Amino acid sequence: MPALVLLGAQWGDEGKGKATDLLGGSVDYVVRYQGGNNAGHTVVVGDQKYALHLLPSGILSPGCTPVIGNGVVVDPSVLFSELNGLNERGVDTSKLLISGNAHIITPYNVTVDKVTERFLGKRKIGTTGRGIGPTYADKINRVGIRVQDLYDESILTQKVEAALDVKNQILTKLYNRRAIAIDQVVEELLGYADKLAPYVADTVLVLNQALEQDKVVLFEGGQGTLLDIDHGTYPFVTSSNPTAGGACTGAGVGPTKISRVIGILKAYTTRVGSGPFPTELFDEDGEALRRIGGERGVTTGRDRRCGWFDAVIARYATRVNGLTDFFLTKLDVLTGWEEIPVCVAYEVDGKRVEELPYSQSDFHHAKPVYETLPGWSEDITKAKSFSDLPKNAQNYVKALEEMSGAPISAIGVGPGRDETIEINSFI
Repeated sequence: MPALVLLGAQWGDEGKGKATDLLGGSVDYVVRYQGGNNAGHTVVVGDQKYALHLLPSGILSPGCTPVIGNGVVVDPSVLFSELNGLNERGVDTSKLLISGNAHIITPYNVTVDKVTERFLGKRKIGTTGRGIGPTYADKINRVGIRVQDLYDESILTQKVEAALDVKNQILTKLYNRRAIAIDQVVEELLGYADKLAPYVADTVLVLNQALEQDKVVLFEGGQGTLLDIDHGTYPFVTSSNPTAGGACTGAGVGPTKISRVIGILKAYTTRVGSGPFPTELFDEDGEALRRIGGERGVTTGRDRRCGWFDAVIARYATRVNGLTDFFLTKLDVLTGWEEIPVCVAYEVDGKRVEELPYSQSDFHHAKPVYETLPGWSEDITKAKSFSDLPKNAQNYVKALEEMSGAPISAIGVGPGRDETIEINSFI
């Protein structure tokens, strides 16, 4: 049962799309198990660049079946926009499967998300405004709309009525907005039913049968470990579980079926949105990382906050995910620095702390403790093996591996599909 989980080991945007695409030719199924179109993957195939938000990266691999699991929240308009865009570029999307238990992002979820963020002002979370959080809230409050509900108009109408009963009160009386008409929402959602039908399946059954048949299944997380609703920098987190445990609940497979957990690490650190970020840089080095690394959110379009590599966060990701391997991305971005600082610990209230502080307040006030490693100036984008890297680049990778607590089995040395050094096979 070769089931692998691939997830972000920082705050997201680590290059999971590149890693998933690298494995795509070797796996039978690629499964998104949480999040929605608040995630973004950039995959470069030859001279073609693809920006994916909701669809699994495996959709670009001809022999692979892409799956949207029950833990994902689906905006139908975004889904079909992505599908149409890929079809126009000659990508076959017919094998896509969508869980009937996945929840739908409704128009009122998007409205509530946007007005709530504006209302919070300086206290805003920094959401993407795409309705992700309100949709997960509806799911937990048991007033959510699932994909399968689109095929029973009576049930759909009852659920929309139940959801809007409270939301319209909030929109009109608290936010001074117009009430949302129930019949308009129902009509819009029903309009997607026929278009969705060819893709809807019992994906839990499909995936478990695939594993029983020794098919290779890759579970692809969105966002990153530090954005996990339970294990991230709460409240500046997403509304789902990108950590490894989320693959089990979000796809319907048992933990005993997971054979490997791969964490994606950027060779430095970035973050989008609000929240603490101990190694964040506000100087020319931070601007250089942003410029050279092309650090702009695929989904949000926002500039990413940039900082040096944080080994404390990497160790934390290893622990909460049970990581067996790391895929280190964007090592090429660091070419040209004479010295490269690495955060090895924090200083909190004058004390050195080796692990992520349990207290939210302590993490907010944590100051990075740096060790400096010698840099390199040689171009590494043509490197095909670890020994092809300059000695200082090799030493940098070895140091990060030792600090992070799991072997680095692959290294990204450029954005292209073939610009990757494989040290150990993931399958």
